[in-house]
Amino acid sequence: MQKSFILQQNEISFVKNTFTQNLIEQLGIIEVQGPILCEVGNGMQDNLSGTEKAVQVKVKCIPNALYEVVHSLAKWKRHTLARFGFQEGEGLFVHMKALRPDEDSLDPTHSIFVDQWDWEKVIPAGRRNLAYLKETVNSIYKAIRLTELAVEARFDIPSVLPKEITFVHSEDLVKRYPDLTSKERENAICKEHGAVFLIGIGGKLSDGKPHDGRAPDYDDWTTVSEGDYKGLNGDILVWNEQLGTAFELSSMGIRVDETALRLQVEIAGTQDRLEMDWHKDLLAGRLPLSIGGGIGQSRMAMFLLRKKHIGEVQSSVWTKETREQFEHIL
Repeated sequence: MQKSFILQQNEISFVKNTFTQNLIEQLGIIEVQGPILCEVGNGMQDNLSGTEKAVQVKVKCIPNALYEVVHSLAKWKRHTLARFGFQEGEGLFVHMKALRPDEDSLDPTHSIFVDQWDWEKVIPAGRRNLAYLKETVNSIYKAIRLTELAVEARFDIPSVLPKEITFVHSEDLVKRYPDLTSKERENAICKEHGAVFLIGIGGKLSDGKPHDGRAPDYDDWTTVSEGDYKGLNGDILVWNEQLGTAFELSSMGIRVDETALRLQVEIAGTQDRLEMDWHKDLLAGRLPLSIGGGIGQSRMAMFLLRKKHIGEVQSSVWTKETREQFEHIL
C-alpha cells in the first residue's frame, strides 16, 4: 500500500473526527441518524434553488410511494426536533450524505456527492435575532479554528485563519464594490479579512438582485436584522490561497417562522408548497423555532489540508480530464 495514500486517508479522517468533537462541544448538540431518502410530496426535500432534479427511487415493497435521494436535511432536522421533543438550546447533527447530480459544473469545489455536518438547534426563548445568529457563528468558527490548530500540530500544516471571524452584510458589499459581481465581492472581502460571515443571502439587495439564491422555506432572508438590513442567515467564507478565491465552508441561518415562510414563498412564487405536510406543520405551530445549517465535510478537509481539488478528499465521479489533471483524485 502506498504511503502517500495512507497519509491522505489519515489526514481526512483526522479532520472529520476532530471537527466532529469540536462541533459537539461548541454547539452542545448530539449526533443522530438521518435518512438518505425522502418521500416525494411531503415537503421534506430540500428544493435548493427549485430547478435541480433529485434522483428518484421506487421501493418494491412500498409500491404506492415515490422517494428521492435527499439534497440535504434542511427541513427533516426541524421536523425531528419537534418529533422527539428537543427543548430550548438543544440540538442535533447528522453526518449527511446526499446526491446533487444536477450541478451546473464539476470543478475543484463542486461534486455531485455532498457530505455535511447537517445541524439544527431549538432557539432559546426571545433569541430569534441577529445577536444569537452571530453567537452561533462564533461557536462554529471556534470549532473550525481549533481543528485547524490540531491539524497543524499533527501534520505540520501551518494555520492561516484569523482569530476572529468578520461579520458583514451583503448590502454593505454592494455599496463597497458596486461594479463587482457577487462572487468578486466575496473574493475581495475574504482576501482582506481571511474569514467572513456574510449576512443576508436570498433577498434582493439595493442593486435589484440577491447576493445568491436561497430556498424560501428554511433560512429566513426577509426579516429585518439590523437597521434597514434584512436577513437572519448567511455563509461562512474563508480565503483559500490554493485556489485564490473565497471558499464557502457553511451555509446556515435562523429558520423561517410562519410570517417569513408566507412572505418568502410569495416572493418566490411557490405558494403551492404551503399545501405540503411539513409546511402545514410549521404554519400550525407544530415545529419549534430553530437555527441550523450545513458544514461541508469534504470542503473542510480540502481547506484545512490545503488541497486543490475536492476529489482529493472524497470519492465521487469525475471526467477523464480531471483525473488526468489532478494526481491524487480518489
